[in-house]
Amino acid sequence: MNRFVMQIIRFFALLLAQVLVINYIRLGGYVHPYIYLIFVMLLPISTPNWLLLLLGFGSGLAIDLFMGTLGMHAGATTLMAFCRPGIIRLVSGGMKFENAKEPNIEQMGFPWFFRYTLCMVMVHNFTLFMLEGFTFKLIGQALLRILLSVPSSMFLILLIVYLFSPTKKKAKFQ
Repeated sequence: MNRFVMQIIRFFALLLAQVLVINYIRLGGYVHPYIYLIFVMLLPISTPNWLLLLLGFGSGLAIDLFMGTLGMHAGATTLMAFCRPGIIRLVSGGMKFENAKEPNIEQMGFPWFFRYTLCMVMVHNFTLFMLEGFTFKLIGQALLRILLSVPSSMFLILLIVYLFSPTKKKAKFQ
């Protein structure tokens, strides 16, 4: 299947799953998992930075339209997209990307993908919950939400990426 078409299908599938299912997972008002981040995370490594920012903004804005959050997801996802090239370099160390087309479990291995996902989710959730609180009076509440939402997002993202990976047998769990 054409990569462009696959990215469009991935975007709409994640958007629908986030809006229709995942948004209703609210444990105590502090756990807010976000799986729509997978769309930006799995974009090809060769994606130009301007397009990465535009797609990050667009995916965040789509979530904002459904959730009524007035641009907070757009801001957090755009910042996450902006940080993505640096996070890939940070997590990779000296690793070269000659054969890797997109940052996924099959091509990069599970330990690499786990660190990458953790950094991306932390950037997104920190930005989102700090924008949401927008005051230092609520910093404790924001930090608690970050602390509880990151593991739930990580679990769901890793589960979804692993379940929908085309070659599960080749995933490197080292």
